Amino acid sequence: MASHGIKPTANRIVVANALLSSLRPMSLSELEEKILTIDKSGIFRTLSLFKEHHLVHVIEDGSDGVRYELCHSHDHEQDDDVHVHFFCEHCQKTFCLDNIKIPQVALPDGYEMTTVNYVIKGWCPACRLKKRHTM
Repeated sequence: MASHGIKPTANRIVVANALLSSLRPMSLSELEEKILTIDKSGIFRTLSLFKEHHLVHVIEDGSDGVRYELCHSHDHEQDDDVHVHFFCEHCQKTFCLDNIKIPQVALPDGYEMTTVNYVIKGWCPACRLKKRHTM
């Protein structure tokens, strides 16, 4: 946290640990269910601060909501931890695919990229297996 210019308070540590212990990006409601000691507005304020300092990614996964994950960027000014996400249309979970690089896109003159959100949609392995066994 300190390397991103964020003072580590008790609530911020709790939110960061909840994200760290999760194996996938989490929604605000999932964080609220997991963190019973902080109210929704406190969690949201912490996430907003984390986003401002590039400590979390905010992922728009196509489910009309956003999910949050800790950013492994080494720079509090710029996000260098950009990777692909997979949204399962069945279980509604979002997964990080760290080993797949986002393709470079050449933007037309005058455009400037600030971030990229690359989401692949389909069925995760667990849901696909369940689907196969019910057929």
